[in-house]
Amino acid sequence: MWTEFPTFKAGEDLAANRRVKIESGTTTTPPEVVYADAGEDYIGVTKYAVLDGELVACWPNNYPGVIPIECVVDSAITYGTTLYGAADGKVSDASSGSAQGISLTYGAEDDEHINVMPWNIKATTAATVSIADVGAFTSEATVEAALQEIYQHIISAQAFYNIPMGAWTEQDGTVLADFADGDSTTPGWSAGDEGFGIRWNNHANPDPISTSLPVPPDLDASADVIVHIAAAKVGATVGDAVTFTIEAFFNAVGAAYDADADCGGASSAMTGDATTKTVQEETLTIAAADVTAAPGVLTLTLQPTDGTLGTDDVIVLGVWLEYTRKLLTS
Repeated sequence: MWTEFPTFKAGEDLAANRRVKIESGTTTTPPEVVYADAGEDYIGVTKYAVLDGELVACWPNNYPGVIPIECVVDSAITYGTTLYGAADGKVSDASSGSAQGISLTYGAEDDEHINVMPWNIKATTAATVSIADVGAFTSEATVEAALQEIYQHIISAQAFYNIPMGAWTEQDGTVLADFADGDSTTPGWSAGDEGFGIRWNNHANPDPISTSLPVPPDLDASADVIVHIAAAKVGATVGDAVTFTIEAFFNAVGAAYDADADCGGASSAMTGDATTKTVQEETLTIAAADVTAAPGVLTLTLQPTDGTLGTDDVIVLGVWLEYTRKLLTS
């Protein structure tokens, strides 16, 4: 019959005031106990030191009072510090597993036997439950911190949608051909020299190219969408500070395909006298007020702005969208 302080058989040498657990596979009566290690639950705390095989009485973990337990100080244990299981039956302020008690000792030192109010609650708040993180995916130590990290990533503004260069045609639908150098408004493919893109001659009125893409289902229509353009100029004329004129139309499901107004504009300007062939990144922001949520299609046209190519040619090497994700509900 169990008493207020149940007695067990030591499955190893045990010090006083240490947390213990039932040893796996024990068949003795009373059962054998060994140290509960970091992150492990415990059934009680030893009242005195014993050798392996001797009987030991324990404070049960549901003891209605204060229990002295040996501690490891990882930062600072003081009044009200939440305590967790540590190696060799000790407790610590370093989160590991579920919280197991509250310190009633001020300014504890390593290996001190401190007063602990047992906290025998397994469904504690996320901020007091640690994670094992066997795969080493995060530096966070608690469920709460790890969840914040995960959700921050999910709703990050760094969502990325690449628009393949092969998806562009001339605005009238004509398939692009190889670039032809000369006094021409027509862009063309420029491949080789470790680069691939669409190139325009140094013409005052270059023709636009066009493409369309489905609106991503995780796009948050309450946030801006940013169009990014990676481009390089062949030449370094200071006056050729090229911008790109972008037309943007959202074709929303349930509305006429031509119902939307242009929500594009001119991108930021390239540095005209940057060293020839230097890759530069320019952007255009589509305001949140103009963004339409999925399902739908975004139609884009793009061209070097009229009058910004005087001497140099320009090559667009890549175009992508940056948008904010929303939390998907279905």
